[in-house]
Amino acid sequence: MRKLFCLLALGMSLCLIACGGNGGKKVTRIDAASTTDLSGKWNDTDSRLVAEEMIPSCLNSGKISKAIAEMGRTPTVVIGKVKNKSHEHISVETFIKDMERVLINSGDVDFVAGATERQALREEVMDQRGNATEETAKETGMETGADWMLTGSINTIVDQEGGQAVIFYQVDLELTDLQSHKKLWIGDKKIKKFISRDAAKL
Repeated sequence: MRKLFCLLALGMSLCLIACGGNGGKKVTRIDAASTTDLSGKWNDTDSRLVAEEMIPSCLNSGKISKAIAEMGRTPTVVIGKVKNKSHEHISVETFIKDMERVLINSGDVDFVAGATERQALREEVMDQRGNATEETAKETGMETGADWMLTGSINTIVDQEGGQAVIFYQVDLELTDLQSHKKLWIGDKKIKKFISRDAAKL
């Protein structure tokens, strides 16, 4: 009888582990391109949509179209600093990558690596000088210089009362000529989110 009781107890324990071991959590895979907004904070959807709206707005502006025509060739762009001046932790790197993707896929400009990536590439070129064959080793001093630099910032304003809050985001971008330092284009994108819950924690 005691042996039977032990077996029943073991079976129940295994059942509890199997059925409730994940704390009732359920994970469902969703489309990475779908719009999701659980917290109301800046997310991957905001990053992607802002990049897909602002970069074409820049490239299709009259002044940029005129500048490209006057150059008589495809201009080369580099993305500089994008500062997070908001109250949130925002993955600026993800936003930069979204802008890089739109720039490259536009076909209107050439694109070169940013400062951090360039340093890693230079280290690789230097390493090749002593380790790669003469035919395949890349030379220093052969980089393509950028004509224009894209920089920007992300700012927020929070208006909160009780369990309700409004978060206002403003993304500012500027395209500057690296030779003359003339600003060729300035654009902004505004996003406003209303959040309602028992205790808004921002």
